[in-house]
Amino acid sequence: MIHGHGDDLYNYTGIRLNFSSNIPSCAPHLEALEEHLRRRISVIRSYPEPAPRSLEEKIAHSIGLNPSEVLVTSGATEAIYLIAQAAPLLCPPREGHRVPTYTVVHPTFSEYDSACQMFGLEARPDGDLCWLCNPNNPTGEVMGEGFIHDLARCHRLLVIDQSYEDYTLKHAETSPTLRGEGGERIRLHSLTKKYCIPGLRLGYVTAPSPVIGQLRRCCRPWSVNALAIEAGLWLTDQPLPDNRPWLAEAQRLRKRLNQIPGIHARETQTNFLLCTIEGHTAAELKEYLARRRGILIRDASNFPGLSPHHFRVAAQRPEENDELVDAITVNFEL
Repeated sequence: MIHGHGDDLYNYTGIRLNFSSNIPSCAPHLEALEEHLRRRISVIRSYPEPAPRSLEEKIAHSIGLNPSEVLVTSGATEAIYLIAQAAPLLCPPREGHRVPTYTVVHPTFSEYDSACQMFGLEARPDGDLCWLCNPNNPTGEVMGEGFIHDLARCHRLLVIDQSYEDYTLKHAETSPTLRGEGGERIRLHSLTKKYCIPGLRLGYVTAPSPVIGQLRRCCRPWSVNALAIEAGLWLTDQPLPDNRPWLAEAQRLRKRLNQIPGIHARETQTNFLLCTIEGHTAAELKEYLARRRGILIRDASNFPGLSPHHFRVAAQRPEENDELVDAITVNFEL
């Protein structure tokens, strides 16, 4: 699905505060990264590596894996489409089926369905391939290892999208373990999310070497651009961002939103919140905030299983969170 995601800033003018993407809009390392890329801008004059092996080796070393168990992609979304394309290689169709089948744990990110449909896979509750977003977008829920273990036993291939793994305190549930009892496991990781660089598409896959080898057969050359590779090499040398302040702000923001009559923000284990509004639709609230207040939120009504009243916000700086609450409370008729 090309359209209908968060951070659709390109559709608006005058946006001052952006709550629609699940990452903070500011981070202390960004200015240093921008300066580094200015110094290295000449890399755009040459082709990048056809496959970003230098970055794969560096990431593998940093997390204690073999480079053959790491595949760098142009964002986690490219990895999703590669897996769907490679599904016939990873889990050949069972007897009686023309193509591999798949299952998605909803409500969740729409690209799992979109990728599988693009490559002709069939949706079934007991699919060969199962997609799990953990921590989950948009609910902010983190599934425990017991749940993951049960999924792996029920499916031949379990894909765990851990794009938001750095925005939760439940790190034990998002470990880099590659294998477990039951079906094969593939894990997706997002440097875009970790380092707050959504304009530089950069992610990676961790999986057993044979699985990575099958995915490489579907990779396009030069899919990761030279600036993204340069950014990744620099970022892996930096200290990990401290995202605990954003988690604390998410809890404070949830408390404040729940004090507004007609607004309900559900519990979260991440930095973002899934909310509902009574008496109006999420689309109406979004348009009001964007056009009248310069504030952008995510209309979450297009997530399968959610309603026209669902919206999502990600915690920003305290003063920005307070402005969001005030804009809803004071000026929007609930």
